[in-house]
Amino acid sequence: MSSTRPLSGITVIEIGHSVAAPYAGMILGELGAEVIKVENPNGGDACRGWGPPFTEATATAFHAFNRAKRGITIDLNNPAQVETLHGLIYERADVLIHNLKLGTLDRYGLSAAALTAEKPSLVYCNIGAFGATGPLRERPGYDPMVQAYGGLMSLLGEDGRPPVRVTVSIVDMATAVWAVIGILAVLQERGRTGRGGIVDTSLYETTLAWMTLPVSAYLADGEVPRRYGSGVEQIVPYQAFAAADGHIMVAAGNDNLFRRLCDAIGRSGLAEDRCFRTNSDRVVNRRALIPILSDLFATQPLAAWAARLDAAGIPNAPIRTVDQVVADAHTAALGIIQQSRSISLVGLPLSFDGARPPLTKLAPRLGEDNPEIVDPTS
Repeated sequence: MSSTRPLSGITVIEIGHSVAAPYAGMILGELGAEVIKVENPNGGDACRGWGPPFTEATATAFHAFNRAKRGITIDLNNPAQVETLHGLIYERADVLIHNLKLGTLDRYGLSAAALTAEKPSLVYCNIGAFGATGPLRERPGYDPMVQAYGGLMSLLGEDGRPPVRVTVSIVDMATAVWAVIGILAVLQERGRTGRGGIVDTSLYETTLAWMTLPVSAYLADGEVPRRYGSGVEQIVPYQAFAAADGHIMVAAGNDNLFRRLCDAIGRSGLAEDRCFRTNSDRVVNRRALIPILSDLFATQPLAAWAARLDAAGIPNAPIRTVDQVVADAHTAALGIIQQSRSISLVGLPLSFDGARPPLTKLAPRLGEDNPEIVDPTS
């Protein structure tokens, strides 16, 4: 393809706050769509205040999730402004995306059913907390709450220790990705039929999708999964070990890799032990094998183990901090950290014919585009 902006010509109205809808809007904007972010005039998206750090008087977090957009303010309690928004959707929008509480937009005549009936070509995307149906459909939800309710937190950390969660907004951001997938699918169908449609996704459904393997395993054997820290239930060894000067992740994901691992660490006999010969054996005898490996890895520094494992073709990686990741030569070579004016942000994990979509526009100031979009005659 000849462009890093394949969605040029598509206009998206994003009535979003926090992370999920804004991140979906940002992805679409980075791919070339004109994204118009709608905020309330009294402070706007709460994410604007999620700091420090701040960049250009706005939380860096807001820039991370809201670049590549234009910005307007609409007071939904003002009928005239609601009518302005309604006209904007009817006249310009190919896509509307929101993550307001279920039923909020319905009160203003902006429901999915009403707008898609009025404008059949519209793609209307609802991002909810618990989905469009079911007894919890009206319950609000946030990323950590749904990590807990959806079972994800039950798998994190180690048995006998307090629960932990994935500290990045992994459910919000993944829900945004599913929203984009759904939107692109309907746009593709619209290209054939001329008709849009309604896309529904939610934080809870996304969490259940993350839980595909644990849920499937439970339905197969009835065993509630346990917590294994950096490890996993179905593969051994597949976890982090403490070296003399840090931690190293070792992923011997099959029997051949395990044999090579044993050779690399000078314990070839382990691979022939009937307790460890196959992955199933190692899973059953995890409590016997892991202490042996832990004692071995503790004897040498990370660099020594990395050299041995790399030479043997064993997948491994040191556990690094954010500053180390940012300074890494491979990170730099990918060009995924992009800079604009006074801020650096992580770009999309996509390239087209070797070119990554560039960071073209920082997040809008509150109401920045009102003069042109909301009241062009003023």
